[in-house]
Amino acid sequence: MASKPMTCAFALALSCTVSPMALAQEASATQTASQAAKTHETNADIVVTAQRREQSLLDVPLAVTALGSDSLAQRGITNSAQLGDAVPNLQINSPYGNTQPNFSLRGIGVANEYNSNQASPVGVYLDDVYLAPRTSHGMGLFDLDRIEVLRGPQGTLFGRNTTGGAINFITKKPDLSGTNGYLQAGYANFDTFTAQGAAEATVSEDKLGLRVAVNYAKGDGQVKNVFPGGRDAMSTDTLQGRVSMRAMPSEALAITLRAYAGRDRGTQAAVHGLGPFRTGLGFFEINENRVGTNRTDAWGFSANVALELSDTLSLTSITSYDGGSQNLQQAADGSPLDILDINWRSQYRQFSEELRANYSGNGVNFVGGLFYGWDRNITDNTFNLPLPPAGGFFQHYRQVRNSYAVFGQADIDVADKLVLTLGARYTHDTSRYDDAYAYLFVGEVGAAPFPIATTVPCTGVAGTCAYDPAARFALSDKNNALTGRVALSYTFDSGTLVYASYNRGYRAGAVNGGGYTSSAGIGYIKPERVNAYELGIKGRAGGRLLTYAASAFYYDYTNQQLQDTRAGPVSFLVNAPKSEVYGLELETTLRPVDGFRLDASVGLLHSKYKRLTLQGADLSGNSLPFAPRMTAQVGFEWDMLQVGGGTLSFAPNMAYSSRQYFSPFNAENAPGTAQVNSELQQGANAKVNATLSWSTDVITLRAFANNLFNRKTFGYGLDLRGAGFPYNFLVPSAPRTYGASIRYSF
Repeated sequence: MASKPMTCAFALALSCTVSPMALAQEASATQTASQAAKTHETNADIVVTAQRREQSLLDVPLAVTALGSDSLAQRGITNSAQLGDAVPNLQINSPYGNTQPNFSLRGIGVANEYNSNQASPVGVYLDDVYLAPRTSHGMGLFDLDRIEVLRGPQGTLFGRNTTGGAINFITKKPDLSGTNGYLQAGYANFDTFTAQGAAEATVSEDKLGLRVAVNYAKGDGQVKNVFPGGRDAMSTDTLQGRVSMRAMPSEALAITLRAYAGRDRGTQAAVHGLGPFRTGLGFFEINENRVGTNRTDAWGFSANVALELSDTLSLTSITSYDGGSQNLQQAADGSPLDILDINWRSQYRQFSEELRANYSGNGVNFVGGLFYGWDRNITDNTFNLPLPPAGGFFQHYRQVRNSYAVFGQADIDVADKLVLTLGARYTHDTSRYDDAYAYLFVGEVGAAPFPIATTVPCTGVAGTCAYDPAARFALSDKNNALTGRVALSYTFDSGTLVYASYNRGYRAGAVNGGGYTSSAGIGYIKPERVNAYELGIKGRAGGRLLTYAASAFYYDYTNQQLQDTRAGPVSFLVNAPKSEVYGLELETTLRPVDGFRLDASVGLLHSKYKRLTLQGADLSGNSLPFAPRMTAQVGFEWDMLQVGGGTLSFAPNMAYSSRQYFSPFNAENAPGTAQVNSELQQGANAKVNATLSWSTDVITLRAFANNLFNRKTFGYGLDLRGAGFPYNFLVPSAPRTYGASIRYSF
């Protein structure tokens, strides 16, 4: 264990956060209602449910970032793919743009995996409901109460597939008093129109309320396509809606019902591919004959029923049923030639039930319960390749997973202000991959395929097994895991909290969804496991002048699940036997004067494969993909002056990332291949966003600019040279966007 780096890092955090500070000034008594709401979010204790019960953020012995709706607006964050600009050591990437984002926390993510059947090791939740399909994670952010990002394994209370952490999107619910809402409309460059709104009505005071919210955005592609008549890439076309009903038939019974639905029809992400067709193009330009559409749909329903049995004991049931689909048409060659055109299609269904008990009394806070989750993925992918004659591969399979768990965690007051936390979760996971078949076909892109050879099931070289329309392939797997948490925390008289913890995280074993050229490469691989050790401190200095949180951590990480693409092209899912990750995070908020708030955070990260060999190359010592050594965010919000009966505010922020690799190879190449893996990285960069707003109790006018200086960066890269293609796959991030909006609140 790298105890020395941890100790040094934690000492640095302490020296940064306990410096003497002057006392904060009191908030003005003449502030408007909108200012008061902003003050509540930034100055008052932020209440979170990171431990499945309500607590002040500063009382939770975990590394948690909480972002309220106002903070999201001031930072210009409108979808989940932008959260990396606000959370230390959080990276978000995808080969499909904002669709199917891959979250990586403290270096733990899906790495270079791009298939839809793989579970994210960072669990994503909507109102405490686990969302299994990664396509559902690319949600637009609207009418939210807050977002909680829990860094580190959450194998006790959240449990399923949370080796990296958990992200919980918490929507606004009726407050059972009065009528309120808002309407907002905006316009931005790329001819982008946005609109959203919410309306809440109280049917019976303190008894029954209803809230309806919608979100719409439509705009042209952000990356110009010079191909004659070609569509521009990265366009926007989304529509989402949500209905929430909250009822309290009695003081002891609370029922919240939520239904949502949404769709996305934007064009695919831009691709930098075949080199000769990049000549003369700008960074935000492509020459592509088949820019496709990312068609995604998501819907769901949940029921949260909470019953207080006594002053100390309550029961909560959370039931959900969700579904959706994706139909992604991806020209993956970045050229006017038909080198690699893919149609990714999947349909999803999932059900989950959690029954939880909360007890608080006699110096003990206990949370425990039962969980069951089921999800199904039916996939039909088509891969058009430059085969003589034109053709490719078609792939079909069904994956069904079940997860059963029992869990409990107790916070025990062992002495005055000293709390011992003990938690455990036992999980039983089953998975079945069946109705699987794939075949080699001939036919042009978009034409009806003509099968010529079965490739799944077939253990030989593609094209060597006669076509059999009845052939099917199936296999199954099961995993059992005991995960848990042990922590000791102490709260000083000043309110400062210090803690030390051990957490164990687990991600179930997985099957290779990318196996379509042969069944030889389709098999289950081992589960991931993380043993995480963490030291933390959080509190205030100078009254409310400075709020801070710091943590130092070390991970013993085994069996990370990686995609290994080889010549053929053949994809294998493999385990990286052993890795280590350690680092430091620091988050601070400074309020030196009334009407001014400075937010800053930094994440330092060291990640290393201690043992890994891919394609005959020893990659031991390489960094994990999507794990920059340093990330930092800094920004301020300044209420500059009162004018026209409102407040004029300026809120710029900067997000910095050091170099990150997109591949476990880093800059190395496998022996005997045509790989150029040095292309698969993004160098250090900083992006600046800013908003300027004028607000009253009723009206908010806001102008914004994201990526103000139009930094040219890549967000994702995949090795295709090693698979036999004459180029690598690189996806540029969004260019500068700017616009304005008006919001009316009632």
